[in-house]
Amino acid sequence: MLKGVLIDWGGVLTTGLSEAITEWIVADRIDPGHYRDVMRRLVLHAYEGSGSGENAIHALERGEISGLDFERNLAARLVTTDGVPPVAEGLLARMFAGFQRVEPMYDMLRQARAAGLRTCLVSNSWANEYPREDWDDFFDEIVISGEVGMRKPEPRIFEHALGRVGLAGPECVFVDDMEANITAARALGIVGVHHRDPELTITELERLFSVPLR
Repeated sequence: MLKGVLIDWGGVLTTGLSEAITEWIVADRIDPGHYRDVMRRLVLHAYEGSGSGENAIHALERGEISGLDFERNLAARLVTTDGVPPVAEGLLARMFAGFQRVEPMYDMLRQARAAGLRTCLVSNSWANEYPREDWDDFFDEIVISGEVGMRKPEPRIFEHALGRVGLAGPECVFVDDMEANITAARALGIVGVHHRDPELTITELERLFSVPLR
């Protein structure tokens, strides 16, 4: 019997990362093709194991380096349309400034808790500030990678989240917009829902839990 929801933040409880990045690229005059080449290599390495060792994303998400250190690292790899690196300080805040809260997903969490389900945020942080003002209304537990020293798709962060909500893997559903994270959760027996659209995700969760969530 399913009893809990583990859920990502960026791109799930917010509007998509690609939209936010597009806004930032225009505002900071970033060369878009060069940016995508740089980030494709970094993200594939961080989430899909292409290449050996670790990169700055691993360290940032675990809180092993500061946001400023990562900003300097990334800014040195990027170039603006003026042919110079972007300003490093505040780079991450500018990148994520376009995130907007998706209210139907928060309404779903409120309904899930009202139905007696346990809820837990499981988010990889990029040294970003989270809007936590009313989170007590939506989450029983909060697991943020930089605060716990582990990151998705590492199995241990899912095990940590399960321990926090007091449930076994097969008793929980995990919602995320990255396939690598879904795959890692499923390996622990957690039911994975690959988020692409709020309406589709909520419909699937209603089917899995057999309760209305809107």
